[in-house]
Amino acid sequence: MKILVTGGAGFIGSHTLVELAAAGHETVVVDNLSNSNRKSLERVAELTGKEILFYEVDIRDREGLNRVMEVHRFDACIHFAGLKAVGESVEKPWEYYENNIGGTLTLLDVMRKHGCKNIIFSSSATVYGDSAIIPITEECLKGHCTNPYGQTKSMLEEIMMDMQKADNEWNIVLLRYFNPIGAHPSGRIGENPNGIPNNLMPYVTQVAVGKRPELGVFGNDYSTHDGTGVRDYIHVVDLARGHVAALQAIEKNCGCAIYNLGTGQGYSVLDVVKTFEKVNGIKIPYSIKPRRAGDIATCYSDPAKAEKELGWKAQYGLEEMCRDSWNWQKNNPNGY
Repeated sequence: MKILVTGGAGFIGSHTLVELAAAGHETVVVDNLSNSNRKSLERVAELTGKEILFYEVDIRDREGLNRVMEVHRFDACIHFAGLKAVGESVEKPWEYYENNIGGTLTLLDVMRKHGCKNIIFSSSATVYGDSAIIPITEECLKGHCTNPYGQTKSMLEEIMMDMQKADNEWNIVLLRYFNPIGAHPSGRIGENPNGIPNNLMPYVTQVAVGKRPELGVFGNDYSTHDGTGVRDYIHVVDLARGHVAALQAIEKNCGCAIYNLGTGQGYSVLDVVKTFEKVNGIKIPYSIKPRRAGDIATCYSDPAKAEKELGWKAQYGLEEMCRDSWNWQKNNPNGY
């Protein structure tokens, strides 16, 4: 298949390009490079032995997207592009709604006008809100999202479902990610946040490499085994392979399909810190900070549906996630 990958230079996008190439698919990348780096695509080309076709275009740029789709005829789009930090979204709600929703509406409109009505959407477990049922299945009701980032994902899901109901030529796969960490085992591509990291693992690795003095742990009074928040961490390579597997649903004219991508195992913040220390032999100093706005106590998945319908299951555990994260950071202390 020939696939348009929006946000393909980012953390998850770059790893997915590697897995798409391994599966024999052809890709074209659109990315505005606002939170990514062109060098990631050079590294992907190095890992795959294939040149990456890249257009520096923002998904809000209708003319730019039109130009790309006039040159290429796509079978499907895998849509990663979007702002993605929970804490930042609480501080900058307008920017999140304008970029994530406005940009995706433009993308969907351009796609349909060019006859491409197949999309795999990078959604999030945040759409479940503070779920009353753990582990979370796809049948769990969507909850009240506790932050604007989650709201944009939830709203975009609703928009896409409404579009598919109105026009059954659309095939839409909503992939609800849990918490991607890790890096490609080669150490050549990985997570490369701009400025202060908003997510746990890149902050841990920046402490380990000496760029940050200590890790701030936001809250130790949650109702969990050690008081810190519990999440379902998934290796980014497993997550990338989940997108390749999801193309099967598109090929079968799935209409609208929803899948959780997680391991089904919950780990606390301190579990991650201790495992990182054990696997890599590095001490991570940390201090307890107040809870962060928008955070919840526990969130992990039941990923059985993806295994049953797509034949996909996470292969890597927390130790591999910690080892590969550090392998990336120590070999690329300043990122790309």
